[in-house]
This record gives sequence, C-alpha cells and structure tokens, in this order.
Amino acid sequence: MTAVRTEYDSLFFGGRWEPSAGAERVPVVSPHTGLEIGSTPGAVPADIDRAVALARHTFDTSPWPNLPPEDRIDAVDRLLGAYSKRTAEMTEVVIAEMGSPRWFAELAQGPGGAAMLSTFIDAARSFEWEVEGSGHNAGALVRREPVGVVGAITPWNVPQLVIMPKLAPALLAGCTIVIKAAPESPLDALLLAEIVAQADLPPGVVSILVGGRSAGEHLVRHRDVDKIAFTGSSAVGRRIAGLCGERLARCSLELGGKSAAIILEDADLVRTADGLKFASLLNNGQACVAQTRVLAPRSRYADTVDALAAMVQGIVVGDPGDPSTYIGPLVAQRQQKRVVAYIEGAAADGARTVVGGPERPGEVGAGWYVSPTLLADVDNSMPVAREEIFGPVVCVIPYDDEDDAVRIANDSPFGLAGSVWTKDRAHGRAIANRMRTGMVGINGFAPDLWSPFGGYKESGIGREYGPVGLDAYLEYKSIYGAG
Repeated sequence: MTAVRTEYDSLFFGGRWEPSAGAERVPVVSPHTGLEIGSTPGAVPADIDRAVALARHTFDTSPWPNLPPEDRIDAVDRLLGAYSKRTAEMTEVVIAEMGSPRWFAELAQGPGGAAMLSTFIDAARSFEWEVEGSGHNAGALVRREPVGVVGAITPWNVPQLVIMPKLAPALLAGCTIVIKAAPESPLDALLLAEIVAQADLPPGVVSILVGGRSAGEHLVRHRDVDKIAFTGSSAVGRRIAGLCGERLARCSLELGGKSAAIILEDADLVRTADGLKFASLLNNGQACVAQTRVLAPRSRYADTVDALAAMVQGIVVGDPGDPSTYIGPLVAQRQQKRVVAYIEGAAADGARTVVGGPERPGEVGAGWYVSPTLLADVDNSMPVAREEIFGPVVCVIPYDDEDDAVRIANDSPFGLAGSVWTKDRAHGRAIANRMRTGMVGINGFAPDLWSPFGGYKESGIGREYGPVGLDAYLEYKSIYGAG
C-alpha cells in the first residue's frame, strides 16, 4: 500500500506553494473511523484574489494563450506522464479521505484522471482550431480561441474525474485556471498540485486551492474570471448560474440526477440485477449518474424485487481499503444522517423496506456507514423517488406498459442519466430515444470518456468530455475577408 500524505502547510498559487492569507485549517476526517487523519489550509477570499490575479496576468500578458496548439498539447502530455506515475498514490489518497471502496478507486479514482487526460489530448490533436470558410462563408475564417480565466469548483465524490474534464480542456484551449476543491477531499487536490508542479507548466497557469462555500462564491463573483465550471448539486448550481448571469460570465454546470433504469418485460433479471449492482451502487451510491429509480413491469414486479434483493443482500459492507468490500462509508456524518432520514421518510410514506433500512450495518468501523437499502412499493411522487439521495438506496417503482415506463422515467426534475434493460438492443435503443436525459445505457451504464457527459433540465447546462468538452473552453471568432 502506498503511503498517503495527509498534512499540507501551503496552497498552490500559479505553480508556487505559498501559505494561505488566513489561519483556517481544513480537517481531513476518515469516513471509516470518524477520526481526524490530517489537515490542509483553507482558502480565504484573499487567496482567491491572489490566484485569480496570477491567472489574469498570465492570460493577458504571457505567450500561453497564443501558443500553437501543439505546444499546449505537449505541456498536457507532460502532465499525463507525471500523473501516470502517481495513480496508485492517488487511489490511496481518495480511499483515505472520502471512503471510496478499493474496487472502485482502483478503477476510477486513480487511473480515471490519467485516462481523462489521455482522451482530451487525443481530442486536441484532431481538433479543428481554425476553419477556412467555403460555400456560403467563402473568404471567412472561423477561429476557436480560449475563453480566458476559468474558475473551477469541484465536489468530493469522484474528485479527479470531475477536476480533469475542467483542467485538461482549459489547458489545451489556452486558458488559465483556478481550481477550488471541496473541503471533504482536499488531499487529492493538493497531490494533483504536486503533479502539476512536476509537469513544469508556465507560471500562473494553474492554481489549486481548497476551501468551502465562501471561497467558492468569491471565485464565482470575481470579475476577472471569464468562465465558471461547476460540478455539484442543483441547488448550488442554480445559485452559481444566477451570480454568473448578473455579470454575463460564461458557466457550465454539471449537476444532480435521479436516474431511471427501465427493465423491460424480456430482461434477464439475474443479469440485470448484477448490472445494477454497479450502475446503482457504484462509489457507495455517491454518484450523480447512479441508477436509483428502477422501473419494473407490474407483470414481473415481484420477481424483479426478489432478484434485486438477492443482489443487495450479497453486498459486503466494510473498510473501504479492504479489496473484498463493495460498499464503504459515506463521506461525512451529515451525509450519513441525511441518507438515513430519507430511508425513514420513505417508510413513513408507505414504501416497503426489502433489504437494509435505517439501522447501522453490523461489524463495521465507527465511521459514517449506511446499510445498502432496497425499497419496494415506491410511488414516483415520493421524495425518495424525486430527490437526489447520494447514498446506497435503490427504489423499485412499478409501471403498466412501456409508455407508462417512459412517462415515469421522464417525470423528474432531473435528466442526467438512465438505462434500459432488455434482450432486444434495438428495442432498447428505441426506448432510450424517448427518455429525456443526457445519457442512456443499454444493459449497463458507464460513461464513455469521448462522448458528451451532462444532462437535461435541472441536471445542468453544457457538456463535458471529448471534443465537445474541449469546445466548452473556447470562444468562436469570425474573421471576414481572410481568404
């Protein structure tokens, strides 16, 4: 096991480690034990001002935004090289700070950042940075230029997988960036800062700070920030959109979800239950794309509940560092209490607890554990079916026919992800086409790093990943008479 650094005395300002302007410390608490294991500085508004000033000066006066794309690709390729050497370390850090189970951390929390960098590098190499007009716009030239100074605000659940779709395209586009990482997961962010330092990027291009809501709001309000890129809750996203709207700043918002998994009449229930083990419960259920509303035909409802119950009952809960553990603790005590309250509320609303419940699972650490819970007889109007819970809770909702299934799936304030489970993939695709959601999997769900990631309605504005994600950090400029 790789050693984890848990104490930092400085933050990362444009390539240099410097103390915070304030005395605030961010404690790092193990979700497994509930004990403090380290701390980092917490950014104050003066730190945000310093980082933004560096980013603004670098963007406005340095060669960085005007370098040939190939030079910036080389710089990000150096970052990938440095990152790839420390993925095992990153994996251990995320397990320690936020309780991600080892099986998932080794798949996504460490290597995922490197995979994301590699994908964006490939996208940049084939990207059309300038397009000569033809036909209707013959003689014109359309350029794509960097949007400017980017403020990135990221959550704690898959911290590197949400930082990289902002950092990588911003750098490749020629932007400068200030990252404000979540206080629940500060260690991976500052480890990333160490890696950025090793990549020898130009001064002022990247700053990485750790801080809470006040630091984030100061970054959003800052008039020298051209674009805000945020991943988090819809409630906070709504606030950010309003603040950006006041000064007409660009923003992209990757927000919450309450995704529906539609099980069709012909689905193999054993295979479907096994697939939903990942799709519904990945990362302890702390995933915006988790398929937490399972829609089952009334004709097979009881069998569906039984198949899912057998799956949930077989899940191992415990120490996130143990390779045999499938579900670890939630990130914080407040999150544990919140999820338990949803489970209790569902029972009061008439839902039936099939597996799990509000009681703490047996023989686990003293940390923030919740029993994996399967709820049946759920109506789509219940809060447990309409609100993002962010924990290991799955609801099974009956439907009458396929039109009813699509209606229920679309009857949600969210529209991030979804899935269809069937033996007939062509029919599954036809159902997927009717779902008002940004991403749909057929007989599984795992995002593709090249395809657009994002959602409809309250699930956000804009898309990340691949060429579309790179385009989100660029402005279009038309030059007439250039040909």
